[in-house]
Amino acid sequence: MCETGQVVSMPTEANQVEGEKSDMDEPTTGFEDLDVGRSWESAERLVTHDDVVAFAHLTGDLNPIHTDPEFARKTPYRRPVAHGLLGVGIAAGLMEASSKVRMLAFLTIRRWEFLLPIFPGDRIRTVTTVLSKEPRGRGRRGAVVWGMAVLNQDGHAVQRSETVTLVGASQRPGEAGRSLADGAGRAAGAEA
Repeated sequence: MCETGQVVSMPTEANQVEGEKSDMDEPTTGFEDLDVGRSWESAERLVTHDDVVAFAHLTGDLNPIHTDPEFARKTPYRRPVAHGLLGVGIAAGLMEASSKVRMLAFLTIRRWEFLLPIFPGDRIRTVTTVLSKEPRGRGRRGAVVWGMAVLNQDGHAVQRSETVTLVGASQRPGEAGRSLADGAGRAAGAEA
């Protein structure tokens, strides 16, 4: 099952009205709602030259292959390329925005492959799939193994990964204090 993500704009000071709810306030999918094999496709995100320069200054990775067009012209790519880790960060944000999963923690990067360069001007999107899941915390959360492909505007995979995150159980109205393991629920605040 593949759910196509809608184009979203992330809230910023410039585009969010004070007190207005953002996409971050919407209900999220809990651990028990995830089925192995379920996939999401995110909206596209334009990678800009400004993104690359800001990332270079944020991280201190000022390698001219990222920021100097004259230098980059002499490389096999013939133009500046985005930092691979900028792609990782954007992919994480796209995954979070498209899946609405109740993510509690990022646990492990098992594998992250950099297959093709990402260039300023590219539009990237992610396709994320639940590979496996394991309950933890007596059902109040669980570890989820994700497979992700980062695709450019031509549909080519530029990065591919396998990661593990900790996902919380759904908190539906009237279910506070209830764990997935006991099913019947306990008083709010009781140890499950």
